[in-house]
Formats: sequence, C-alpha cells, structure tokens
Amino acid sequence: MKSIASSALFLLSLAASLPAVAGTWNTDGDNVAIGGYDVVAYHTADRAVRGSAKYAVTYDGAIFRFSTEENAQAFSAEPQKYLPAFGGYCAFGVASQGAKAPTDPETFKIYNGHLLLFFNDLYEGKKFNTKIPWNQDEEKLFAAAQAKWATID
Repeated sequence: MKSIASSALFLLSLAASLPAVAGTWNTDGDNVAIGGYDVVAYHTADRAVRGSAKYAVTYDGAIFRFSTEENAQAFSAEPQKYLPAFGGYCAFGVASQGAKAPTDPETFKIYNGHLLLFFNDLYEGKKFNTKIPWNQDEEKLFAAAQAKWATID
C-alpha cells in the first residue's frame, strides 16, 4: 500500500498530464458530468448507476444524466443535495495536491451527505485506488479538500 506522501506525488504528476479543463465540473468531450452516472442514485441506492441521455438535466453548464425520470426530477428540485463534491474530481487529489484528477465513477462514498469520487485505475502498471489513503485520514483530508477547492481553477 502506498503512503499518503507517495499518493500525493502520484496525483501531482497525473494532474500535470491532464489537458486543461474548462469549468467547474468533471465532464467528458460531450460535456456530460462524471461519466454519465446518476448522482441521485449514489445517495438513494448507495451504488453507481449509469444514467441515460433520455433523462438529462443541464446544470451550471454541465449535463447530468439520470437512470429514471424521478431521479432527474429530484435533482432538478434540489441539485445541491446531490451534486458531487469538488466538481466530481478525485477528492483525494483535491485534498492532497489542490489538483483536479480524474475519477472512476464506480469508486465513491457518501461522507457527511457529500458524494465523493476517487481515482481508481492503473498507475505505473499497478492498480491504485485513492479511496484507500483517503480512508486513513478522512476527516482531515475532507477539511483540506474543502479549503483547497475554492482556490482551484
């Protein structure tokens, strides 16, 4: 298992290799947020559920997709309740480096009502899940991420 320091170094190098991203939200080339996953389902079903273009809502310049019309309506009524923290970028990357890092929408957790997403992919040929170092010091890292998010372009 990697230490928090080596994890932070990894994210710094990863963020430096990403193209510049316009806007606040982690979107793809079609401006779909967090890979098209249903942000309401994370809260109500406690699992990652792919949304559908049929149930799409544009919010703050990004397209959010939902698996049901009911979830789209719930989001439209209270978007702040369901939006992913830190624009849908890796919570650990924001906390440790003040950087926007990509995420795996299936690697998530709800922390104090906030949807957090994490990087979980290959790094230097080995699987690396940033949720693991996050869980080692969650309270401190969440506070750091909140403070740093306001300063990230």
